[in-house]
Amino acid sequence: MEIKLLRHGDQGILTRVLADVFDNPIDKRLTEEFLSDPRHHLAVAIDDAHVVGFASAVHYVHPDKQPELWINEVSVAPSYRARGIGKALLSELLDAGRKLGCVEAWVLTDRSNVPAMRLYSSLTSWPPSDHTMFSFPLDAAS
Repeated sequence: MEIKLLRHGDQGILTRVLADVFDNPIDKRLTEEFLSDPRHHLAVAIDDAHVVGFASAVHYVHPDKQPELWINEVSVAPSYRARGIGKALLSELLDAGRKLGCVEAWVLTDRSNVPAMRLYSSLTSWPPSDHTMFSFPLDAAS
């Protein structure tokens, strides 16, 4: 199993992804845009030349705050779960955040998402917060 942080030029790696890893089919244009942005990060787990899991993050900067790493998503193909792959992917992103000078990394999940709660709890001693997330649809129908 190889854990790799993708860079611009690694788009071809995402042409071989197991089913149920990403929510939707990989879009070439969006992949190019994502990997071209130095603040976007995508770690992948590769087994037998196929992506079997990923974790994505954004290096977040703000005029009055130190840099942070926002963990967007972690996903592993069902047949590869419970092998430590999610933890390895997340660790790769956290290491990247440290190298970028990020002072904190954060992620949102539902308390009812037991696998995510277990994963995130395994990498920190900080208790989860009671924050609430609001979503604002930005499409024309809203």
